Amino acid sequence: MTTLTDKPTAATGEPGSARSLVDTVFRAREISIAGALVLLILCTWIANPRFLDSQGVKDLLLNASILVLLAIGQSVVVVTRNIDLSVGSVTGLSAFACGKFVADTEHGVLITLLLGVAIGLACGLVSGALVSFGRVPALVVTLGMLYIIQGLDYWWASGDQINAAQVPEAILHLGSGSVLGVPYLPLIAVVLLALTTYFLRGYRSGRELYAIGSNPEAARLAGTPMRRRVLGAYLFSGAVAGFAGALWLARFGTVVADNAHGYELTVVSAVVVGGVAITGGTGTAWGAALGALLVTTIGSALVVLKVSSFWQGAITGALLLAAISADRIVNLRMTAALRKRSARHGHGA
Repeated sequence: MTTLTDKPTAATGEPGSARSLVDTVFRAREISIAGALVLLILCTWIANPRFLDSQGVKDLLLNASILVLLAIGQSVVVVTRNIDLSVGSVTGLSAFACGKFVADTEHGVLITLLLGVAIGLACGLVSGALVSFGRVPALVVTLGMLYIIQGLDYWWASGDQINAAQVPEAILHLGSGSVLGVPYLPLIAVVLLALTTYFLRGYRSGRELYAIGSNPEAARLAGTPMRRRVLGAYLFSGAVAGFAGALWLARFGTVVADNAHGYELTVVSAVVVGGVAITGGTGTAWGAALGALLVTTIGSALVVLKVSSFWQGAITGALLLAAISADRIVNLRMTAALRKRSARHGHGA
């Protein structure tokens, strides 16, 4: 058996031609998302040149950072053919807990971030254990966790809120500061994105997550430790959500009980729009990050163009439906193409 510390290895158990076809299709998907993002930014800039001034770019990056982080964590769960609907609630709970922890104190940045990660890990452990070892459907488990965490957060807050004046300056600086003109939060998101992508593509443990999502029965027969891998995916998603909650506190300063309320649907939309198939087995963390950036940019563009915020939800919903439909069409065509290729090779043999 392998562990999360396995050395990098090439993908195994998949025909090279099939893997090449899948990679080509989803690379094209990510390129098309990037193209749509560039086109959206260009059109908005033409309509309002201030959209791309220094402050506009900074705000765009800051607004996208937390959603990108959550999309990265969610993508790791979705490729295993599961879902985590509790990420918004975990983020909100972590933000409020970290706010309570640092309020009117001089607690440092590192311990605050670690607290957020610990809260997320605890939530991810519960969800992951029920899904992987309890074999309860992921939709049921994480939806239940969503309501449990929300109820706990509202009970704990009791209408209270943490104000920016109560938060140590060092933590607020993490949310507003920058290095060489680039804000810290986008840099953190890029680092996590690079590490996650490297793990998923370069390590056997990462490739096994795709194998589980592509064909669970084949993965089981191949000796993949499925329960541990799924549990690991939920632990990662929970840790990222808790970490995002601590960064939420740093970004906004003021936190209340319903922070990130409903955010889980935006996260799932971003992941699916980014090319991570809801049926598992395909997609990348890069694609999920692009989807998150696209969804955030749509919201920012509508504000700049003075369009009703209602249309952000409508457009995001339309993108989600289009992405799911596109996944279905692509999967059907790829399956047909692979069957023809297999039949041709079998006939030739």
